[in-house]
Amino acid sequence: MARPPLLPDPVGLHLAGLDASPDWDAEFGFPGPLELEIGSGAGGHALEYCRRNPGTRFVAFEWRKKYARDTQDRGNKMGLKNLRVLEADARFHVPRLFASGSLDVIHLQFPDPWWKRAHFKRAVIQPDFARLLLDKLKPGGLFDMRTDVQDRAVNMLSILEEAGFVNPLGKGVFHPYDPEEVPSTRERRYLASGEPVYRARLRKPA
Repeated sequence: MARPPLLPDPVGLHLAGLDASPDWDAEFGFPGPLELEIGSGAGGHALEYCRRNPGTRFVAFEWRKKYARDTQDRGNKMGLKNLRVLEADARFHVPRLFASGSLDVIHLQFPDPWWKRAHFKRAVIQPDFARLLLDKLKPGGLFDMRTDVQDRAVNMLSILEEAGFVNPLGKGVFHPYDPEEVPSTRERRYLASGEPVYRARLRKPA
């Protein structure tokens, strides 16, 4: 997919600038499950997921302005009322914008693997942030993670399990592909080529 042009209007800044969790019912105009995607990239997963699940309020963070603005623009053109994209770094804003126990699902799709060892500390899944994400989920809430990099997958899964997430398949076990799930644009390419994708579907203890 070609990189989209940079659209002129920022997205999500009215939320990113808040000091506390907003009234999500008022923001979306309806109640329902509240879900978070960390790093929505080109937006393929967010857009299709929102199309399939119109009753779910979906908040997507993407720090790259081109992709964030393009995803919200495409969502608007599709008539999606349940999507809010923020052009911001989730690590800095999730702590304020979501109350403890408020999220039904957290999605993490193909995060940047940060290949250089000196950059490992930039990875989104670190012990402190994993514990914070666990706190933001409702009891029984789902953490859905996918990546194509095996050693990063193993490391993230270990951190999440140590933080208190429960792996229903057993510690260190990855989840098989479920055709009912919504794959991202990137995952669809891997499925077509037969390249491996490492998936984890973890739960917060009920």
